[in-house]
Formats: sequence, C-alpha cells, structure tokens
Amino acid sequence: MNRAETMQFSKSDWRNELRATLALAWPLMLANLTMQLIQATDVILLGWLGAKELAAAALALSLSFGMILFAMGVLTASSPMIASALGERSNAVRDVRRTFRQSLWAAAMMTVPTLIVLWNAERVILALGQEPELARLAGRFLRGYMWVIPSWMLFQCMRNFVSALERPGWILVISTAGIPLNALVSWALIFGHFGMPRLGIIGGGIGSAIVWAAMALALATVILTDRKFRRFHLFGRFWRADWPRFRALFRLGGPIGLTMGFEGGVFSAAAYLMGLFGAPSVAAHQIALQIAATTFMVPLALGQAATVRVGLAYGRRDPDGVSLAGWTAFVLSTVFMMVMATLMYAFPRDLITLFLDDTPANAAVISLGVSFLFVAALFQIVDGAQVVGAGMLRGLHDTRVPMIFALFGYWAIGLGVGVALAFALDWRGIGIWFGLAAGLGVVAALMLWRWSRRDRLGLLPATA
Repeated sequence: MNRAETMQFSKSDWRNELRATLALAWPLMLANLTMQLIQATDVILLGWLGAKELAAAALALSLSFGMILFAMGVLTASSPMIASALGERSNAVRDVRRTFRQSLWAAAMMTVPTLIVLWNAERVILALGQEPELARLAGRFLRGYMWVIPSWMLFQCMRNFVSALERPGWILVISTAGIPLNALVSWALIFGHFGMPRLGIIGGGIGSAIVWAAMALALATVILTDRKFRRFHLFGRFWRADWPRFRALFRLGGPIGLTMGFEGGVFSAAAYLMGLFGAPSVAAHQIALQIAATTFMVPLALGQAATVRVGLAYGRRDPDGVSLAGWTAFVLSTVFMMVMATLMYAFPRDLITLFLDDTPANAAVISLGVSFLFVAALFQIVDGAQVVGAGMLRGLHDTRVPMIFALFGYWAIGLGVGVALAFALDWRGIGIWFGLAAGLGVVAALMLWRWSRRDRLGLLPATA
C-alpha cells in the first residue's frame, strides 16, 4: 500500500468509507456465506452416505465449478455498469434497465451449453481418467443438480442489481432462509424421510435445484413489489434485443468471466488430478476446499463491495474516492483472512471432522484433509488480496489485463508448480495444494501492482 497515497485522507474519511463499505459488504458477506453453506450442507449430507459418494460429488461439483464461475464473472459486469450509471445520474433508470435486461439475455445464452455439458457428465468424467464408479455416481448427482443452473443464473442477475443499489439486505434474508430449507429438502430426498423416496446421491442435486428455484422466485417477487426497485421496470419487455448493451456487457464481463473461470478451473483441475491418487484424496480435497471456499466468501463480498464503491467514485470522476474505497476493502480483507489462517492452522482436524465422522474407516481422508488445510491456511491472505484486487480494478472497468494475470498465475504458475511437485517430486496431493498457493500469490501480487499504478496507466477518470 502506498503510504503517501493513504496519508492524504483524514481519520474521518477512513471512518466514513469504512461505514459505507461495511454497510454494503456485510449483507453480501452473509449472503455469500449462506449460499456457500447451502452447498456445504449437500457435501455434509453426501458425506453421511460415504466417502465414495462424497468423492463423486466432488468430481461433479468440480466439473460445474469453472463454468459457473465464468457465468458469474460475465454477469458481474452488470454491477459496475449499473453503479457507474447511478453515479452519473443522467438517464440512470433507463441505463440500469438496459443493463439488467441484457444480463438476462447473457444468462440464458450461457445456461444452454452448461446444461449440455452437465447432462453428459459421466462421459466427460470418464474421459478425464477417473474411476468408472465415481464417474457414474457423479453423473447421477448432476442429473439432479444441473437444474440449479437456470435459477442460479437468474438469481445472480437480480443480486447484482440489488447490490449496485446498495440494498443487499434482501439477498441476505432470502439466502439465509435457503440454508435450513436446503438441509430439510435434501435430507428428505437423499435418505427418504417425510414420505419421500430414498433417492441417494441424486436427491442432493434435486433438493438444491428446488431450493434455488424458490430463492429466485422470492427475489423476483421482492423486485416487482418493492417501491425502490419496481420503478426500474426491470422485467418489462425483457425479450427485446439491445445489441449495443449486450456487446458492452460481454466486453466488460467476458474478461471477468475468464478471470474467475481460470481460478475456478484450476481448482477443478486439481480435483481431477487428485482422482489419479484415489477416492480418499478427492474426498479430502473437497472437504478442505469447502472450508477454504467458505472463508473466501468474505473477501469475495468485500471485492463485490469494492467494485460498487469504486464504480460509484469512478462515475463521479473522483480519483480520491476511488483510492479510499479500494484500500478500505483491501485492509478489511487482509485482517479477516489473517484470523481465518490462524483458525485453520490451529484447529485443522476439528474442521475436517465437521464433514466426516472420526472413525478408522475415514482415517485416510481425515489425515489428507488436515495436511491440505495447513496449506490452505498459508494462502488465506493472498487469496483474499487477489479477489479484492480484482474487484477494485473492476470498479475502474479494467478487466482485460487482470484476465491475463489470472491465466498466467493460476495455470502457468499454479498448475505448473502443482504438477511438478505432485508428480516429479512425488509430493502427490499436498504438492497440488502448494501449487495452488503459489498461483494465488502471484495473481495477488500482479493485481495489487496494477492497482497501485492505476493513475500512470490511465485507468482513472478525469477529475470532475
């Protein structure tokens, strides 16, 4: 952090920005955590079925992970576009509506190929060299889980709109309600309670699909009835094409999607490399990743808040506001991830056994999970730094160079180092995780380097 840059702000400036950032970020944090906990609930319930079912679900979720993150990234572009329109104020209602409608078009376009891939998941997973039984179970799980995608896409479009208006409380309320609902529905369908058939692994996928449909319907109802939202008439004539805005969304969102897809893809690739070491490695990887992904939801929310706060200052042509908004989110993320790193390092076994019973049958999975979680503790701070750094740059509508950083850092460094350690040095699964840590560290350094040079690179708007 540039000391001269940050010293120009008074304590009052920092306090005001801190309050504004937290007011926007804390509901997003809790909403992100609740949405992650919905998936974690499925992982826990499937872990009760057995380690093999858990490993199959890990392969299934890993196959969908990269595609989902790519779609999320593309749709994320609507957030800074809406924030900038609100900051400029002229024609804000019309501009917001145009952006939202085209995000629906983008969601529909990306849903179709994603469903096609997931419908053929068993063949894809077999082609990636995984055990036939794991591929069969993963394909069966995805035949139910794939129907999450349409509702999830719609929910993301609406979430970005609500967040850009700095009213994310509704997202929190709906997402929080989704956790017990998902636990109840999935438990009933997996194990055959409340008169439901015992569906096993596919029941977890169907349960998630039902819950996401209910959540999307609930948020749509809020947008249509809330006075501050309904004035935008978001769903009116949504079928009408607006090709200039559609192209603008993809120009900004395409690189964001690829950036997030590169990150999600390398973790998915890691799961399939784990499959070469056997089902215990895959199951342990999924548990450790689930824990790391849960802590990641907080800096992800801070990055989303930074995008909006930086975007609003960018729309006002306020370079000082841009700087203050970005560094505030970065400091909050760093402090939080330091605490999470300490907890992971101090209590790894307790965290792993939240997902699996501590029995001799699960001893191999637990031991591997503990070792993976030690590495996850090491990369917590840089993981937070890279996602907040990307969010800060998105507020400046800077997405193409960060995409290149992600490709290089995650795939050339992260996967390259991981494969070398895992196979050349025979570190196996722990080598894959050290590679992930190296990739995250490189991406974080590059994102922050670009942010610190934003003025010299011409990324800031002219002062109003």
